[in-house]
Amino acid sequence: MSNVKLAVVFYSMGGTNFQMAKWAKEEAEATGAEVRLLKVEELAPDSVVEANEGWKATVEATKDVPVATSEDLEWADAIIFSVPTRFGNMASQMKQFIDLQGGLWANGKTVNKVVSAMTSAQNPHGGQEATLLSLYTSMMHWGAIIATPGYTDPVLFGAGGNPYGTSVTVDQDGKMVEDVEAAVKHQAKRTVTIAEWVKKGNQ
Repeated sequence: MSNVKLAVVFYSMGGTNFQMAKWAKEEAEATGAEVRLLKVEELAPDSVVEANEGWKATVEATKDVPVATSEDLEWADAIIFSVPTRFGNMASQMKQFIDLQGGLWANGKTVNKVVSAMTSAQNPHGGQEATLLSLYTSMMHWGAIIATPGYTDPVLFGAGGNPYGTSVTVDQDGKMVEDVEAAVKHQAKRTVTIAEWVKKGNQ
């Protein structure tokens, strides 16, 4: 692989999207990409976070992960977003991060970034596809190149068969219902590969 630079940007309340982001990072690095694993800022009040053991544990587990910045996006050739579903849309923490990139967008710095996204919800039809589509709508405004997994590998069916991006159901105990590790890794490899094509074609 050429020196593709990948930003894996996640928001995670219960740890699911953090884990998916780590799998994506692991696979992208295995293909030769330079990867930055990044979280978006938490917007919820400390009192709310502290009252939820799982949420509090995730904040602690991710305390050393750098917060994503506009500079990270400008640096990256490709971006993988991982974010939970909130009523069929991305979590507000990720939405704010995207909304803050107006300066990059206005200066043409988001054009031709290769992007892909992953998500989670508490039931299979809890807005997983709608969340990815809502995120991709913003990416169209950015002039980005959207790299979905489609049905490019059989591992996607084992993960529920979402062609827009890997999505996973999380049970009441915070555990992933489907086995999505292989699908995440396929999506990451595909995103890096497409970014490599774009990079080579633009030289």
